[in-house]
Amino acid sequence: MTALARLLVALAAALALALPAAAQPRDKDYEPQVGQAGKDVIWVPTPDAVVERMLRMAQVTAADYVVDLGAGDGKIAIAAAKKFGARSMGIEYNPDMARHAQRNVEKAGVTARAKIIQGDIFVTDFTQATVVTMYLLPNLNLKLRPQLLAMRPGTRVVSHSFNMEDWEPDETSNLDGRRAYFWLIPAPVGGTWILEFGGERHELVLEQRYQKVDGSVSLKAMQAGLRDSRLRGAAFSFAYVDGSGVRRDFNGRVSGNRMEGSFRAETGAEGKWSAVKK
Repeated sequence: MTALARLLVALAAALALALPAAAQPRDKDYEPQVGQAGKDVIWVPTPDAVVERMLRMAQVTAADYVVDLGAGDGKIAIAAAKKFGARSMGIEYNPDMARHAQRNVEKAGVTARAKIIQGDIFVTDFTQATVVTMYLLPNLNLKLRPQLLAMRPGTRVVSHSFNMEDWEPDETSNLDGRRAYFWLIPAPVGGTWILEFGGERHELVLEQRYQKVDGSVSLKAMQAGLRDSRLRGAAFSFAYVDGSGVRRDFNGRVSGNRMEGSFRAETGAEGKWSAVKK
């Protein structure tokens, strides 16, 4: 083989080795395409106006820790940190997209407060979040629902486009045909409680369906139905009319298997109340 032939063979071999690498885009050049398939979803970015409304619905402040489930290009986590001063984390399953989103975090100059990690939203722990945002398909919202309801009462959840079926939102916003839904995680209060106030002791039975609560108070042989019961996070209020026809209003907070707060009767009597779950 002549020297020229050997040179041509060597060049061909080098070119063959180089082609696979050249054929693949470099990671830093990765650009997601709208509509591209992901794990159980397709990627469609949330418009900036909707992102801002979602974060304002949740009343995000610098004291919050925002976790975006299915972070995509990272824009929600970035906005939470840049516009609201919050700490934030985005969880993205696609490794290329996660790295792309983290580069966007770096470009936005918010690496001290925001980050994007590669992970599975059904495996990665996000229980410390005070705000959870998402733009997922309906079946994923429903699959996530038990995890969300187990979070700290008062945690705020916002979803773009899709709701939680029979778990009604506390607010729905509409921007140019795009909807955003807001929920406040309710404390678990369903069950039987022993209610005490002003020397009285009664059995309080509560029936709960997400943030909606109904029930009754045992007054000797009578069960007085609750009026105006309202559960917002850990804040709980209710009223009932006693055996003398006097309305009593109770306001308080739930902490595990205990509730306490203040009450006021129509007669002007007022004081403290507490309840312990049986």
